[in-house]
Amino acid sequence: MKSFDDLSEREILALAISLEEEDERVYADFVDGLKQDFPRSAAVFEGMQEEESGHRRRLIELYRRKFGEHIPLVRRSEVKGFVERKPVWLMRPLGPEVAHKAASAIEEETRRFYEKAAGRTQDASIRQLLDDLAQEERSHESRAQELRAEELPAEVRQAEERASRRLFVLQIVQPGLAGLMDGSVSTLAPVFAAALATRNSWDAFLVGSAASLGAGISMGFAEALSDDGSLTGRGHPLIRGLVCGAMTALGGIGHTLPFLLKDFHVALVFAAIVVVAELSVITWIRHRYMDTPTFSAAMQVALGGILVFVTGVLIGSS
Repeated sequence: MKSFDDLSEREILALAISLEEEDERVYADFVDGLKQDFPRSAAVFEGMQEEESGHRRRLIELYRRKFGEHIPLVRRSEVKGFVERKPVWLMRPLGPEVAHKAASAIEEETRRFYEKAAGRTQDASIRQLLDDLAQEERSHESRAQELRAEELPAEVRQAEERASRRLFVLQIVQPGLAGLMDGSVSTLAPVFAAALATRNSWDAFLVGSAASLGAGISMGFAEALSDDGSLTGRGHPLIRGLVCGAMTALGGIGHTLPFLLKDFHVALVFAAIVVVAELSVITWIRHRYMDTPTFSAAMQVALGGILVFVTGVLIGSS
């Protein structure tokens, strides 16, 4: 990597062109990621993309006058001092707030670049353009707010927030809740059956760990292979599978960990307390995100948990 202070005026201009091209491409990715579910927010980034395109054209025109037709490719990754950016495709599913926060960081970094670059140039016309662009980048945040206000009246923002919440529930909460319920409830039988049959904490811990991890792997694969999300809108299958598998394993491991205690009876009591806490969390999530009445959610979760728990107790005591 090359130090910014070692760049020539030609290289500074080439880097500025490269930065504007990258920013323009990022905003185009935002438009593509938002247009289906958040069309009005996508329109905001279309306006910002056009502004970056205008900056790029002005920089290229000045470069041609000063240095000719060939523009060397000087990228931000080759110059010290730039913050590494997370690629847009890794931000999917993309929401309006995530995109706006990323855009603010981009504008701030680009403004700082122009201010420092202007202070390093001796050519009057180059310095003037860089100063102008620094001022424009400074005003971009307020311009972004203006564009957002123009394109996103209050009722549209509320509608997009509701759509964002629905996507979050569909793509994250539902697979996570399914995994947590399966892990917390289905592993009760083998864990407590093993505990009561052996009266040994370590044996119960081994059975619980195997059941939890096995269930996590199974549920993760089942969720990931259920559909690709293209028609259902449920998001990327890999993300859903990871969320579901992780929550399944977590749900089972929760009431398995107490059996690391050597005293069997103490471990059994703590495991029962953890089960009650797990079922309470599941009830809260169902009420908070699935709009299920609290009493109804509690009865449904408790009934399933009690049935599986009794099954484990009966088998372990036989």
